[in-house]
Amino acid sequence: MVAKLVHYSGRVQGVGFRYTSCSLAEGLPLAGHVRNLPDGRVELFVQGDEAVVAGFLAVVQRRLASAIAEHVIEEREPEELTGFTIRY
Repeated sequence: MVAKLVHYSGRVQGVGFRYTSCSLAEGLPLAGHVRNLPDGRVELFVQGDEAVVAGFLAVVQRRLASAIAEHVIEEREPEELTGFTIRY
């Protein structure tokens, strides 16, 4: 299992980024969360099988490409999570 913390910047708030991410994660064997940050970025934490996580992040990047100016991915330790949620 791998875990990734991704920070997206650009015009990523107010464009449905969080809802799209949740929709894309639906039905996949992933866990994590997505939330808006006060500085205008979006933070996405995802964990699961390496191939599934990589595929999910690729689809997020492709689906929301017009909103994303930059993204930074960090490796993290997996957490005890179930499901993929929006955090407020």
